[in-house]
Amino acid sequence: MSAAEKLSICCIGAGYVGGPTMAMIAKQCPDIRVTVVDINQARIDAWNSDKLPIYEPGLQEVVEEARGRNLFFSTNVAESIRDAQMIFISVNTPTKTYGIGAGRAANLEFVERCARMIAEHSDSGHKIIVEKSTLPVRTAEAVKRILASSARPGVSFDVLSNPEFLAEGTAVEDLLAPDRVLIGGESRDAVQTLVDVYGRWVPRAQILTTNLWSSELSKLTANAFLAQRVSSINAISALCEATEADVDEVASAIGTDSRIGPKFLKASVGFGGSCFQKDILNLVYLCEHFGLPEVAAYWEQVVQMNDYQKQRFTRRIVKTMFNTVSNKRIAVWGFAFKKDTNDTRESAAIYVCRDLLEERAQLTIYDPKVGLEQIKSELAYVMQNDPSRYGGDFEKLIDENVTVADSALAAAEGAHGVALLTEWDEFKELDYKKVYDAMQKPAFLFDGRNLLQHSNLTELGFEVHAIGKLC
Repeated sequence: MSAAEKLSICCIGAGYVGGPTMAMIAKQCPDIRVTVVDINQARIDAWNSDKLPIYEPGLQEVVEEARGRNLFFSTNVAESIRDAQMIFISVNTPTKTYGIGAGRAANLEFVERCARMIAEHSDSGHKIIVEKSTLPVRTAEAVKRILASSARPGVSFDVLSNPEFLAEGTAVEDLLAPDRVLIGGESRDAVQTLVDVYGRWVPRAQILTTNLWSSELSKLTANAFLAQRVSSINAISALCEATEADVDEVASAIGTDSRIGPKFLKASVGFGGSCFQKDILNLVYLCEHFGLPEVAAYWEQVVQMNDYQKQRFTRRIVKTMFNTVSNKRIAVWGFAFKKDTNDTRESAAIYVCRDLLEERAQLTIYDPKVGLEQIKSELAYVMQNDPSRYGGDFEKLIDENVTVADSALAAAEGAHGVALLTEWDEFKELDYKKVYDAMQKPAFLFDGRNLLQHSNLTELGFEVHAIGKLC
């Protein structure tokens, strides 16, 4: 019998990583008891309901198969820690907004709290602590020191790093058939225990084992490389527009080179999500901390290019619509940072909408998975740091200038322009004759994801503007 067959697992943090990951482990390992804990009662209630707090295709079915059998969601953190032999730390590590490293460094406050709670409530035996949160390299050293200095007599710990590589919108598929599972640690036995868990359904060749520090750094590096590709093709998209080249044709041409490959070469209004920008800025901070300013500047340019792409898109909307969008209705299609998720963190739509609101546009927003409260909350968050830009009362501006529609067609009713900002599949299936007829003329359509058949739209009468091409 392997050590994994005697495990009880606790995961602290019921968010976008902890919930789906633990649900998949419970599904594939029905003999292992898996408990996901969080101090947020509303979030735990949602995980125990028919309407999960996050949307991922296929997640509801995975949760329902295991929930109540060997998958449990609870706010009883102390008891779950005491009962578990393996504890995952899967809490948020946002970018610091204050103090040393503000705007770049990761805020590890919640990770430290978890380590102290684990030490406090572990009363006997040996426990394996698994870093699942995205963390800067060498964080495990701090976790180990806290555990060692605070632990009760007779209690011992091993610390592993097991970064997640999920893509939102395909998280269930990524968990079921991952490209790789990465486990870093110093204890061979602890590493093997976690290998045995994933080995229930992941081929051993795809489970990579490294030292702790390589594992921690690999997550930041992977996201930095992926974001770099997006920013690179977005930089070329600006040149394509200036030279009348087509960015999709350029991407296709270079993507056939086996040394480059076709993935993450889709030009767009900009990348978003919880990881890319946060992890790159964290990498920038680490480089600065270790005295590598040239390396820091290199990676920071990836973020700057992403910001430029969003600003460039907004400026193009304003310039095209006769240099003013004041009191003009603009339909915004999509607010999530990508399709098949309700996650809006760092979505490009937030910043495009913010800048259009600064120009006093009237926005009617439609997203199939994101509601009015979440939209207003995100806009208020990014506008509160510089309220003078919005006339001093940004909340009033949001209330008066932002509405939400229940369909893409309803959002386009009476609109002067449409800004497509999330690549939801349903936008490809719309009756665009009805959309055109419902809009003011000229009817402007700004495709921020290069999702649509632009020649067909032009034939209908739309004036189409896309990323990196002349339509």
